[in-house]
Amino acid sequence: MVTRPLTGEPLALDLLNTRWVDRGRRLDALDEPGGVGAWLAEHGFTTPAAEAEEPLRRVRDALLAVLQTPGGESERALNDILSRGSVRYTLQDATPGEEVQAAPGWLPAWRAAVSYLKLAGDHPERIRRCGNPDCTLYFYDTSRNGARRWCAMNLCGNRLKASRHYERARTRS
Repeated sequence: MVTRPLTGEPLALDLLNTRWVDRGRRLDALDEPGGVGAWLAEHGFTTPAAEAEEPLRRVRDALLAVLQTPGGESERALNDILSRGSVRYTLQDATPGEEVQAAPGWLPAWRAAVSYLKLAGDHPERIRRCGNPDCTLYFYDTSRNGARRWCAMNLCGNRLKASRHYERARTRS
């Protein structure tokens, strides 16, 4: 099993980050043996991996499309996923609650799509792709001033800064 970089992001972005580039090699945690089941377990889902895999791949592709080219077709794809579930609000013993109903196998994908809607509804400008052009990871900027540029300083920030410094030093010689 490969170790994914940048875990712990909100659900939608964590799913997006199951694909990444490491030293020029494209990796996909969902392609790994047991990868879908591991991702589901990490997020507390009990949906069988065999049922959830195709919906998860569809929502991951739809989320990436919405982030790269919002509007039109990408939004229709995400809305199709959102149509696979709904929330019914309840009140029991003076306590509000909600019951999520989703098509078989679609709950994790639906939750990821809803997670994106919440992020986009709160602060869409804080959903960012890493500032390293070689990196494919996304993050939700929770910094106070909203100026975070890297998925993680130790993953991309330091590497990019070091390569720029090396290039400047090389051209001065």
